[in-house]
Amino acid sequence: SFSLSCKYIFLLQSDEEFDELCFEFGLELDEITSEKEIISREQGDTKASGASDVILYKIDVPANRYDLLCLEGLVRGLQVFKNKLEAPRYKRVSPLSGEPQKLIITKETEAVRPHAVAAVLRNITFTQERYDSFIELQEKLHQNICRKRSLVAIGTHDLDTISGPFTYTAKPPGDISFKPLNQTKEYTATQLMSLYKTDSHLRHYLHIIEDKPVYPVIYDSNGVVLSMPPIINGDHSKISLKTKNVFIECTATDQTKAKTVLDMMVTMFSEYCAQPFTVEEAEVVYPDGKTCIYPELAYRKEKLSSKFINQKVGINESTEKIAQLLTRMCLLSQATGVSDEIEVEIPPTRSDVIHACDIMEDAAIAYGFNNITRTTPRTYTVANQFPLNKLTELLRQDLAAAGFTEALNFALCSQEDIADKLGKKISEMRAVHISNPKTAEFQVARTTLLPGLLKTIAANRKMPLPLKLFEISDVVLKDETKDVGARNNRRFCAVYYNKSPGFEVIHGLLDRTMQLLEVKPARGEGYHIQTADDSTYFPGRCADIFVRGKNVGRLGVLHPDVINRFELTMPCSALEMDIEPFL
Repeated sequence: SFSLSCKYIFLLQSDEEFDELCFEFGLELDEITSEKEIISREQGDTKASGASDVILYKIDVPANRYDLLCLEGLVRGLQVFKNKLEAPRYKRVSPLSGEPQKLIITKETEAVRPHAVAAVLRNITFTQERYDSFIELQEKLHQNICRKRSLVAIGTHDLDTISGPFTYTAKPPGDISFKPLNQTKEYTATQLMSLYKTDSHLRHYLHIIEDKPVYPVIYDSNGVVLSMPPIINGDHSKISLKTKNVFIECTATDQTKAKTVLDMMVTMFSEYCAQPFTVEEAEVVYPDGKTCIYPELAYRKEKLSSKFINQKVGINESTEKIAQLLTRMCLLSQATGVSDEIEVEIPPTRSDVIHACDIMEDAAIAYGFNNITRTTPRTYTVANQFPLNKLTELLRQDLAAAGFTEALNFALCSQEDIADKLGKKISEMRAVHISNPKTAEFQVARTTLLPGLLKTIAANRKMPLPLKLFEISDVVLKDETKDVGARNNRRFCAVYYNKSPGFEVIHGLLDRTMQLLEVKPARGEGYHIQTADDSTYFPGRCADIFVRGKNVGRLGVLHPDVINRFELTMPCSALEMDIEPFL
């Protein structure tokens, strides 16, 4: 979301009208506030004294609509939507005199940030509001499509203070020295990284290059440093209100994103150039000698049928009418005359349009969601709760009523948790392994719920005894019969932790659970327990649970070694069983 001053809003009669306009355009007016009100709410009235009372409109913008992230783009879009303005045509032009500005990329950049694009805004006129909006758009793009500068970093420079051709290279940090933006002396790149570790804004970007052997840097023909992307620009070429010619460079790890960001910057602010909506081209020379001209400002055409739009949106409009609706969304459209075909031109500002469904969505917005007739679905279905989840919910209620507290643990755990700590070998477990685990705690999908509950007890040892916990969740087991090679299995696990083992408590919980599941204690058609041998449990204190002749689980007193491995000091009894056979 972003805020804009009320003096730029259309000549509307009321805030309600502007709210309605935003909704019609597919946006949401979040709130109407002021800088003073925001500070007062967050820091108190004393801090708010002296703050501006100018009314601000806070608007939520879809994350993929980069063209609406600044005032210029938003106002332009709304004016086209209200038929007050025709969508502008953006043009790339050659310089009036001389060769285009050139940016030469050296092969050293391949190790850190290999791509770069550039363009020039010639004879631009800044006011304070335009300048603020220009800087603010860069920051919004950095946080959005640029992924906090990791994919793309934007640099803007006063072209009259530097001279091309420009060189984009990479050097060891000790070899880079310049005066950074808003500083009074020169620093090496190494010193800058130390300086900015405490900077509230720039410290978040240091990790992108700080562990690299070389840092990217852009020089002009006189050796003046323009910027050290993605960290900071040089102070020598900083832009101001007096700047007339702006050189824009975008360095990137993603070429497509770089081109999109450059297009967005120049299309939004080229309206302030002496020739509105024209952008002076720049030439980029790659290490292999290949040259490209930027910005691309590419227009492309898509064809689709009005029938497709009518069916998907649920309306019945003519081909010509739909073409008009799309034109209001800055997608210049016209009926081709071939059946119900519509030709749609996608401008460089609409990088979000990548499929016919995106065009259909814009047609729906222009038509008005509130204008779409509500209809009863042609198919009639009655929803039911998934039986396994229904059984799970019913059991949760009664187990809690039995005095046990529910725990919810991660579905991923370490190999130690499900094997070594339980006295088993990982090779014998039917565990699904994570191919590239980020942490030792998340190496495999759990095959049992018991380790999670024991770790929960270990984290709550200071709580008064006894600790009675349960969990009903899925475990993941390898299964070659499944198309994905694994299956989920819903389990119920309970533990009792006290000064005495409390096997009778766990056994009693088993009896209560079976009573709830309406299974009688008897061999054959009922349930019974039978002595078993398991390294997780104390010898002679372990039993298998059989229901209708099938083994569904196990209960017993945990082995002292298992208790020690989970850093526990008291005896513990446990019960774990499969609840899917009871559906």
